[in-house]
Amino acid sequence: MRYGLIGEKLGHSFSKVIHERLCAYEYDLLPLPREEVGPFLTRREFAGINVTIPYKETVLPYLTYIDPVARSIGAVNTIVNRDGLLFGYNTDAAGLADLLRANGFAVAGKKILVLGSGGTSKTACAVAQSLGARQVLIVSRRPSGPGQISYEQAAAGHADAEGLFNTTPVGMFPKLEGAPIDLAPFSRLTFVVDAIYNPLRTRLLQQAQDLGIPCANGLRMLVAQAKAAAEHFLGAPLPDAGTDRVYGELAREMRSLALIGMPSCGKTTLGRLLAARLGRELVDLDEKIARDAGLSIPEIFAREGETGFRARETAALREVAGRQGLVVATGGGIVKNPENVRLLRANAAVCFVQRGLARLSSADPSRPLSTSAEALARMYAERLPLYTAAADFSVSNEGAAEETARAIEDQFKEMCR
Repeated sequence: MRYGLIGEKLGHSFSKVIHERLCAYEYDLLPLPREEVGPFLTRREFAGINVTIPYKETVLPYLTYIDPVARSIGAVNTIVNRDGLLFGYNTDAAGLADLLRANGFAVAGKKILVLGSGGTSKTACAVAQSLGARQVLIVSRRPSGPGQISYEQAAAGHADAEGLFNTTPVGMFPKLEGAPIDLAPFSRLTFVVDAIYNPLRTRLLQQAQDLGIPCANGLRMLVAQAKAAAEHFLGAPLPDAGTDRVYGELAREMRSLALIGMPSCGKTTLGRLLAARLGRELVDLDEKIARDAGLSIPEIFAREGETGFRARETAALREVAGRQGLVVATGGGIVKNPENVRLLRANAAVCFVQRGLARLSSADPSRPLSTSAEALARMYAERLPLYTAAADFSVSNEGAAEETARAIEDQFKEMCR
């Protein structure tokens, strides 16, 4: 192996994709049990490697030189073999600094809260301090030592915090429902950064958006730290444009597209067109529900009522929401449950497909809740504000489906920049 990544479990790693897009070299993933880390480093059969959980501290005794930034953090994620001598660096710090810069998140002079006390927490603290933060506090479930506080203390005594980093795994795939802290008390926050990038929009980031707080996930940090690592491998700087390019590509590829809107507004037809245009898998949620149940939608309503159907709908969506890069066509009532909206927003850009009431159908027997014009009008009035609140953008579907699909694709790509 010339270049690559070592860690315990690498099944979901994006490092190979990122490095091979940034640079013209082959990059391998090498999962290792703990007892093989030392022998691997002793053999020195590599030019440069990255190190991930849980070995960023394990590798330290095998290194000839440790960069001051890595030494201050107490963790190494990049090792370069120079004539048999191993040089260790921490490029996570450079990645986080790039994320802050790219999003215009200023740290200097501010009180910063860092959720979590693991390795990424140390990186966030080091970066915040190097950028001139006025105060940096670690928020932990079991605080110990100076500079650490509990979550209760954070909300009660430090609601004046101006920046927040989440370095915990709370809210990470596959457990999408959790959030490490409630942002409501923190009215002075100027930014929220979540190191998680699956899902792209954790519950923490969704709440930040709802509160109007600028926020970002950890995908940019992941790409930027890889660029910094590659510069150590190659011994030469790489263009900053490479970070922008690869980050943009991944953001588009990972983001799903979800279509919401009234029954008969055209979501399924548009979903098929968009899946073909974007080269993606289409998941029609109603079709999945019927397939999983072995019953048609009207049969589910007849046997279990709307309550039973809605429970099945949320269960099906929970399976789909953690996946990335899909086109998802939803049922008309998906927005009635706020939990469904949060699940949709986790990895998807949500498009409200608008169509005027006069063009909606009330004669489709497969739609049990809209079997008369009056019922359809009531439903329209009830759901319109829910669709509007849930959507990232909306597109009118009053003309040709191909034109509407093209308009949705354009707005989706613009959102994923």
